[in-house]
Amino acid sequence: MAQIKIGLFGFGVVGQGIFQVIQRAKNAHAEIVRICVRSLDKPRKVAADPALFTTTADDILNDPQINLIVEVIDDAQASYNIVKKALLKGIPVVSGNKTMIANHLPELIEIQKNNNVALLYDASSCGSIPVIRNLEEYYDNDLLLEVKGILNGSSNYILSRVFDHKDSYAEALAQAQALGFAESDPSFDIEGYDSLFKLVIITVHALGTYVAPERIFTYGISTIHDSDIQYAREKGVKIKLVAQVVKVSDEHFTMFVMPEFVSPSKYIYSVDDEYNGVVIRGECYDRQFMFGKGAGSLPTASSILSDVMARLHDYRYEYKKLKYVQKPDYTTDIMLKIYARYSATDVLNILKFEKIHEQYIGEESNYVIGSIRLSELLEKRKNLSEPDVFLANIPIFFLNKDN
Repeated sequence: MAQIKIGLFGFGVVGQGIFQVIQRAKNAHAEIVRICVRSLDKPRKVAADPALFTTTADDILNDPQINLIVEVIDDAQASYNIVKKALLKGIPVVSGNKTMIANHLPELIEIQKNNNVALLYDASSCGSIPVIRNLEEYYDNDLLLEVKGILNGSSNYILSRVFDHKDSYAEALAQAQALGFAESDPSFDIEGYDSLFKLVIITVHALGTYVAPERIFTYGISTIHDSDIQYAREKGVKIKLVAQVVKVSDEHFTMFVMPEFVSPSKYIYSVDDEYNGVVIRGECYDRQFMFGKGAGSLPTASSILSDVMARLHDYRYEYKKLKYVQKPDYTTDIMLKIYARYSATDVLNILKFEKIHEQYIGEESNYVIGSIRLSELLEKRKNLSEPDVFLANIPIFFLNKDN
């Protein structure tokens, strides 16, 4: 069997995990022959031969023995430049950079087709859970109705500490940062962008349609308050940060990322700590559930290794659903039921609710539960970012199918 000679870009937490996993894997038929990093002097926990390292990308891109690029750097623009250059040269790539892929996927699909080359990125969405490969291979038909789940381990860890261990939000965030589950600037995770980019990628493989990130309503957990937590506890539910893409008719689908009240009967209710959980729903097979570690060095590295092994057999994504004659169109003209908590900000004046189901006015905060169009939330998103405002989705899709 042919040997895979890997040029690795990035030797941070994930890069070092890949180095360890490939050394351990007996049947990988792969070796890392060059590693490109920003700094040669940076201290690293995993020891590697100094002769492997370079700071010049072209040392890898122009090396004739390298037949696979593995790219796990955290700079989306640099990632894009490397991946595009490699694909144009006909070198297959495995990438874990969900920000880069979500923003450039249509172009990268076109380059793959025109240059007869493969880009694999299962590690970009949900770490160790093989969501992309399953959507490509097993769910490669138009019976799929919904993909929904917890796609970000950092925010889920924080909410788990709050609901299962009764930590305050600030304590839970500090602990997530101390353990390395959240960055020193945690906004990418807790504001929902990490989940958003994963959802964009998943949707291409689920329904065959690309929707640019800026067109999707995204709302995070940074403004969650004790009163929201108390309300959820009184109702016997947990708050989870949930991403979902839903077929609302044969002709249309919708997608969004926001906190959700999750009842104990739902699969994702029990997805705790840094784990991810994805529910795939279809017309004929009801629901199927995938669970696993969504972040961390070795779980992500194992997903990268799976893509490396797939290249041994010349595997590539076929993007079959992109070729469907009748693909559903993206819409935000759908009704949601939401909980909106506020104090000084006049949410009832900002948002145009179609129907108000419940309203509470208190000394410290107020809340309203009402029906509202997703398009209205998207249009008013900037007005909802005040620290005294928090929104959560109250699920209404497929309730009749979950009994």
